[in-house]
Order: sequence, then structure tokens, then C-alpha cells
Amino acid sequence: MINSSMTTPLNDFLSFSLEHYTNWHEISGNIGTSIRYNSDVPGVLTFMPNNTPSAHTKQIILSCGVHGNETAPIEICNALIKQIYNQEIDCKHKVMFIFGNLPAMKIAKRFVDENLNRLFDPNAENSCSHQQIDEAYSIEKVRAEELMQQVACFFTDAEGDRIHYDLHTAIRPSKNEKFAVYPYLHGKTYCKEQLQFMSDCGVNTILLSQSPTTTFSYFSSRKYGAHSFTVELGKVYPFGKNDMSKFTDMNLMLKQLIGMYEFSTSCFEDCPLEVFTVNQVINKTKDDFTLHFDDDLANFSSFQRGQLLASEQGKEFRAEYEDEAIVFPNANVALGQRALLTVVPYAL
Repeated sequence: MINSSMTTPLNDFLSFSLEHYTNWHEISGNIGTSIRYNSDVPGVLTFMPNNTPSAHTKQIILSCGVHGNETAPIEICNALIKQIYNQEIDCKHKVMFIFGNLPAMKIAKRFVDENLNRLFDPNAENSCSHQQIDEAYSIEKVRAEELMQQVACFFTDAEGDRIHYDLHTAIRPSKNEKFAVYPYLHGKTYCKEQLQFMSDCGVNTILLSQSPTTTFSYFSSRKYGAHSFTVELGKVYPFGKNDMSKFTDMNLMLKQLIGMYEFSTSCFEDCPLEVFTVNQVINKTKDDFTLHFDDDLANFSSFQRGQLLASEQGKEFRAEYEDEAIVFPNANVALGQRALLTVVPYAL
């Protein structure tokens, strides 16, 4: 066990995690007299206040680096951990930080073997115990199992809101730079308070998913009833090359979320939200799958009804509505995985 009296890994938890993830030892300690922290697996750190009034309890997960080359959210979370540790943020709620794919971060790649954000199955059995995992699993399958166990252990309290923001950046630029994917709710009502929070973070485009997935945010939403979002904060850049001034609003709101029992958000009617719903989920099923637009075309670029979007042997995919927009196009995914979403405007 590494104790805070011996070292201060929380001043740069990212670097510590990248250096020691293959030989991890439990980290635990106290911050003053009011906050305990613990990390028993690489890249996962929990802060636990000693005396949070039950009426104000929140259980908050902030995850990043599920794709190893999406560096801005990783840097945001690393800075928040340091600020909590140095008592610049008074952590009022139970908070877990997750640095998802550490081996991919080391090599500055999206993943090592396969896309981690396609491996979180809410129907899978998991528990807080470390289970025997088949050595033939990919690095990402092993990590997904580990992270699902960590989330299961974290969301144990019955009281209070459960919140999970899975922070990302996109492969390509976007006409709507910051946007959030709201996981499929299976008929539940969209939470306007959460949408207000997203808007105040500078995330004014919301994409409503209309089907189950195996993403991290859908997993926590479906299995644990968390208010979850996949939050896209701009374009992928290498470590140290992000313009952190673009995340001022996000940083402010996350600090308030962690460090305050109550805080105000904008009225829903005043939020400049642009809402879309998924129309087509286009999966790649043949090796000759092709996108029929430029590789650098921005997310949320729109097409007219009938325009060809993609094709593969024996099948064409066309826009079904006027101004149908594309999101997350990627022809290089594995067979069977999503290669493109199309979206259309939606009125809440």
C-alpha cells in the first residue's frame, strides 16, 4: 500500500498511473480531516467525504481516456484531482475519477486491441470481487471488466443522485464543437436539470440515442440508473497541445458539482440547446464499406434527402430526410461496429 505520508501521487495522478499501471499497489490516505481517498486498481481514484448530509448526497463518476488519444478530458480530470488533493476544491460528494485506457494513452492511440467504448455490457454479470479473466481477452476486454466492477462497487449507496459524465474528444472537427450523447432511456423522461447543467458547461448540442448500446455511459445509465452522458469536448489533440481556455465553463461547472451541495443553473427555457435524435445507425458489415464524403467533413454536416452517405457490397445508405446530419463517421471500425450515425432535429 502506498500511503500519502510516503508520496504524493495525487499531485499528478495521470503520470503516476501511466508509470505504475503494470505493478499497481493500493493508494489510500486522508485530505485534512474530512476526505478519504482510495485507489485499488490503476487509474481509478475515489474521494469519500466523511460527513455529507443525506439530503445533498451525490455519487459522481467522471471518466476520461476511454480512448487513449483523447487528451483534453484526461488533462481536465488530472487537474481536478490535484485541486482536490491540494484542498483548492472542497470535495462535498463521493467522486470517482476513471482514466480508462492507460496502455493506449502510453502509445497515444485510440486503443490497443479494440474499442473499449464498445465493451460495457449492462447485462453482464459482475461484482466487486476480482474475477478470473480469460488470458485470451484483449487488453480492452480485461479493462472493461475491471471498470464495470469498480462502478458496481461505487454505486452502492441508495441515497442521492448518481451521475456519470464520460468525457471524450472526437476524431474529426464538428460544426457543433461540444456536444453530448444522452443514452437511450427506455421510455424514461429526459432530465431537464441535467440538460441545463450541460448547457452551462458550454455543451449546447444534445444527441438523443434511440437504442441500447455498449458504451460506458449507457452502461451506467441502464444498469445503475445514473444520469449519464457521453460528452464530446472538441477535437483530438496530443497531450499538451489542447487549448484549455476552451474548457473554462466545463471546469467551473465540474468544480461546483464536486465542491458544493447546491448551485444554480440557467433556466431550461433560456438554454441555447440544439437537440437532435438519431435517425440511422449504420454498421459496417463488409470490408469494402465506404463513406461517400471527405475524410475531414465535420460532424453535424447535413445532407439532403436521397444523397448517398455510405455503401458496401449490395447496399447503399442514403439520407432519409432533408438536412439529415452525420455524426461519428469512421469507415475504419471493425466489422459489425457502427461506422456512422445520422441525426435529425428534435423538439423536447
